[in-house]
Amino acid sequence: MGLPKQVLWLLPALFAAIAGFTDWRSRRIPNWLTVSGLALGILINSLTRGWPGAKDALLGAGLGLLLLLPFVLLRSLGAGDWKLIGALGAFLGPASLITVLFATVLVAGLMALTLVIWKRRMGQTLRNIACMLAAVFSFHLPGHEVSLDNPEALKVPFGVAAAIAVVLHTAGLFWGMA
Repeated sequence: MGLPKQVLWLLPALFAAIAGFTDWRSRRIPNWLTVSGLALGILINSLTRGWPGAKDALLGAGLGLLLLLPFVLLRSLGAGDWKLIGALGAFLGPASLITVLFATVLVAGLMALTLVIWKRRMGQTLRNIACMLAAVFSFHLPGHEVSLDNPEALKVPFGVAAAIAVVLHTAGLFWGMA
């Protein structure tokens, strides 16, 4: 007899909440958490759904890692955040991962806008956006001033945004059952 669906839905929410809390506290998501989350996501899906579950877990992990790799290479997203999304993909599969990733980007955008307004950095932010757009249209990498390497840059904990998105997704699953 397998685990109830509700328990399976709670596992990625619990994993994401731990990662989000860790990111909030230390601005890092450790490898022990992301690697164990990836393995657990693949294992749980494989045991509960057989080969289709394993396939979904691997596709979800691969999709998450592939979609966010350019942002890691450009130094606009940390490697821990990248690995977190890969692990979440292993739990959720590709279809749900896309939904969660879209929600994560929206939540991170709202967090960033709030931070920019709170820190009164709207002018600098608009200049940075113009710099990034110019880099994209001229096929060049953006400068150091718009990367994670800049100590003056405002940074949003992406793991927190992902945790909020996964918890909202899980709540939506439970809400749909009612």
